[in-house]
Amino acid sequence: MHIAIAGNIGSGKSTLTQLLAERYGWEPHFEAVDNNPYLNDFYNDMQRWSFNLQIFFLHNRFNQIVEINQNQNAIVQDRTIYEDAFIFAPNLHRMGLMSTRDFENYTKLFDLMTRFIKPPDLLIYLKASIPTLIRQIKTRGRDFEANIDHEYLKNLNRYYNEWIDQYTNGNLLVLEVDALDYANKPEDFELVVKKINVELEKRGTIIFSEPKNA
Repeated sequence: MHIAIAGNIGSGKSTLTQLLAERYGWEPHFEAVDNNPYLNDFYNDMQRWSFNLQIFFLHNRFNQIVEINQNQNAIVQDRTIYEDAFIFAPNLHRMGLMSTRDFENYTKLFDLMTRFIKPPDLLIYLKASIPTLIRQIKTRGRDFEANIDHEYLKNLNRYYNEWIDQYTNGNLLVLEVDALDYANKPEDFELVVKKINVELEKRGTIIFSEPKNA
């Protein structure tokens, strides 16, 4: 079983991934952030490093999917390969931060890779407003995100909403993050768990709803 969590920067993907992994004993697959050699350079000069960064993420997430497809365990994944291709790369191209030549090259590589992968069994989209994203970005305190452009986040949100509105690859659960604090409120996390259980039951997968140590 492959569950993937999608959402804008600061939406709470990594937190939810960790919580679900701990709750159910699922194997977590996190986005490469701490060991990413391009992130700092990208936020300092987006136009120069956009293509390098997106190729790094594309390679990293394709490698993740290959591992997931070979794994018999239940997997919960922090961000998907589709977000790179349908949100981040097009946004960089539209903003003039990635050349048309690089964008077309990137898209061809993505199209080739997707011939060998399948979508997650359940996609969880964390929908958040810009104030929520900014607050959570500041809370986690990553230096390279300190001066992230608000307009950049707005553009990403626009692409995310368009992608989700047209998503037909499988089961989809949208969580309104503005109304949730699953990191600090157990009752909010329990609400998320119940919603996930409902979606999994639709595909014939039954998971326990009580805490693992209950």
